[in-house]
Amino acid sequence: MDITVGDITLRVRDTGSGVPVMLLHGWPDTGDLWRHQVPALTAAGYRVIVPDLRGFGGSGKPADVAAYALPALIGDVVGLLDALDVREVHLVGHDWGAAIAWMTAALAPHRIASLTAMSVGHPAAFRAAGLRQREKSWYMLLFQFAGVAERWLSDDDFGNLREWSAHPDIEAVVERLADPAALTAGLALYRANLSPEALFGPPAPLPPVTVPAMGLWSSGDFALIEEGMTGSAGHVSGPWRYERVEGAGHWLQLDAPETVNALLLDFLGAQPRHRAGRPSRLVSPSRPDSPVRSA
Repeated sequence: MDITVGDITLRVRDTGSGVPVMLLHGWPDTGDLWRHQVPALTAAGYRVIVPDLRGFGGSGKPADVAAYALPALIGDVVGLLDALDVREVHLVGHDWGAAIAWMTAALAPHRIASLTAMSVGHPAAFRAAGLRQREKSWYMLLFQFAGVAERWLSDDDFGNLREWSAHPDIEAVVERLADPAALTAGLALYRANLSPEALFGPPAPLPPVTVPAMGLWSSGDFALIEEGMTGSAGHVSGPWRYERVEGAGHWLQLDAPETVNALLLDFLGAQPRHRAGRPSRLVSPSRPDSPVRSA
């Protein structure tokens, strides 16, 4: 179904009943990324909400790069919860979806029952991961150059994207990104949020994440190093859990679905089934000062 939030229309899959869980995909995916997780979660008695992020899949694709800034993406999450009459949700994100989930949990904790971040750690931990992470993040700078990045990705039937990413769903990805509007809209995430100044400068201050949080990182991730996830513990003041998934690549929910499903169900099952909701409100950010917590 399509749900309008502010000035954007988002494609959303809403299945099952019970305690709500929202799954946020990243680049260059759609909600179909979670096709192995949705049946497992609904069978366990959860209501599963899976949007296509703005710029992806069946959701709207604004032409203005500024429309993809993180405040708008966080607003989409909170707006969807309001539209679906969900007061509090277990939030699960991968890649860019994880970045959005971290920010939402920090700024709107009263709407989040728990956070599960896959692949991408807390924004400050990502920045602090050092030279090895910056070397892996070279493509984030390339993606800033409009036209150049589109050509690099799409030339020779998306040959560079195929070789560099080794995406398990590469044919479906290529079919979507063959639409120039979809390709540019997806890259707008990087252009709106990861300019060279933002990428290498100090992170924006955020409150610590107070809700229960779990981080998943896979040993075969081509784009992200482990320290970016383990370092997230220092920005979580609530309960923190870290799990390393061996042998899976960046898209661990596709490479190791049974492992990911088991971890999700175990983590979610350990959380209270019902918590009181409060009206939607974003809090003002402040610098996290919680001590580093071990996994």
